[in-house]
Amino acid sequence: MAHVRLFRHYIHLPFVILGLIDFVVMALAFSLAVFFRLFGEVGFFVESLPYVIPSIIVFSLVNLIVMIALGVHQSSVEEGMSGMMLRTIMAMILAIPVHGFAYFVADDWLWYLGSFGLLTSATVLSIFSLGIVRVVFFAIVGNEAFKRRVLVLGAGHRAKQMLEDLTTPFNRKGFTLAGFVPLPDEPVEVAEKHLINLPTTLHDYVIRYPVREIVVAVDDRRRGLPMDDLLECKMEGVQIIDGANFYERESRKVALEMITRGWLVFSDGFTVSSVYGVGKRALDILSAGALLLATFPIMLLTALAIKLEDGFKAPVLYSQERVGLNNRVFRVYKFRSMRTDAEKHGAVWAKKNDNRVTRVGEFIRKVRIDELPQIFNVLNGTMAFVGPRPERPVFVEQLSERIPFYSERHRVKPGLTGWAQLCFAYADNEEDTREKLRYDLYYIKNQSLLLDLLIIIQTVEVVLFKKGSR
Repeated sequence: MAHVRLFRHYIHLPFVILGLIDFVVMALAFSLAVFFRLFGEVGFFVESLPYVIPSIIVFSLVNLIVMIALGVHQSSVEEGMSGMMLRTIMAMILAIPVHGFAYFVADDWLWYLGSFGLLTSATVLSIFSLGIVRVVFFAIVGNEAFKRRVLVLGAGHRAKQMLEDLTTPFNRKGFTLAGFVPLPDEPVEVAEKHLINLPTTLHDYVIRYPVREIVVAVDDRRRGLPMDDLLECKMEGVQIIDGANFYERESRKVALEMITRGWLVFSDGFTVSSVYGVGKRALDILSAGALLLATFPIMLLTALAIKLEDGFKAPVLYSQERVGLNNRVFRVYKFRSMRTDAEKHGAVWAKKNDNRVTRVGEFIRKVRIDELPQIFNVLNGTMAFVGPRPERPVFVEQLSERIPFYSERHRVKPGLTGWAQLCFAYADNEEDTREKLRYDLYYIKNQSLLLDLLIIIQTVEVVLFKKGSR
């Protein structure tokens, strides 16, 4: 099993294992730092352990959360060990002031976090220990240990779409592709080098060349499937999975070209409980309130910078109509980043190197400061903290006609940040919007408080590394 599913969200199993290993390693490193700097005697340290444990847990947990926020474990797939360790060092440096704040709030419980020298020693020891343990982990486990060998039944349009979309190391991290088995009378669109022509039956192939999973990705099931053969494979312990579900699990987005209204009706997800609704609103208020307190000085400086550039009579904020929950139109607020006459000829897509953007506007867009006034949209309930980004009515009308299921993104409140913002760059055309919709549908289908928390935490990576900003 290469993935675990927590509250309907797919998480790559090695990331979970690495996270648990990191937590244990950092806990041991902090314990060693405390022992050598403050105790030096095993018996005395063991007796004092109940007083040390809260600091050990908070040190390890805060570091782990900051590492998740900076995408440390995911970076191992595309950036390798060096990229992973660079992000780890950055995460642990950024965590030091958080430890200081935790000590300030609960000094009686977290006394051992109050020593800067101890924190520095524990951080350095943790970094070295994590580097050694990770090298050993990847050397023992290897890159292929958690990958399943997958066979695709079908070689038509859907199969080709899967082959073309699931090509990046991140999308392929959970499986290796054995090949595609064409069905009789099905048009073949997959390149011949990827095809498997079975000499006998599918079951015989699975016995001879062990396969962990068969993905059914045929274009028209009405033409018939080798059900007896698939049942034999199922009895051998081979997992049988629909192509759309496989695509969703591996890419963490929904395949627009592979789904139908029937799939939406019968697939799991798209369920929201009243408890989740209350919890989400509470999370919205807490997150927006915390962000408002943290960024209020930045907002004041931004307002001053806009005034200095464009004159004190120039507006600092601007508002636009956007489409929200259940297609209701509301006004969204942003810091003005364009000239006051930017849309005198009507609404147009924002584009790269847009000459309508001011100098201050260019900077605040890159670091996403222009979005901060939407905190008040979250507090007044027209937006959520996490959800699909709201779009303008004129564009919604156009896109709903051209992109299937586009209107479904208005089943939830739009958000200040979202799953699509984490996974995809800025959308400035119809094709990019289609790609972002795949991620938005994944979020709507699998929404939970855990997924909302993960998105909020990992938004830090988007801000720091300017992913998706324009």
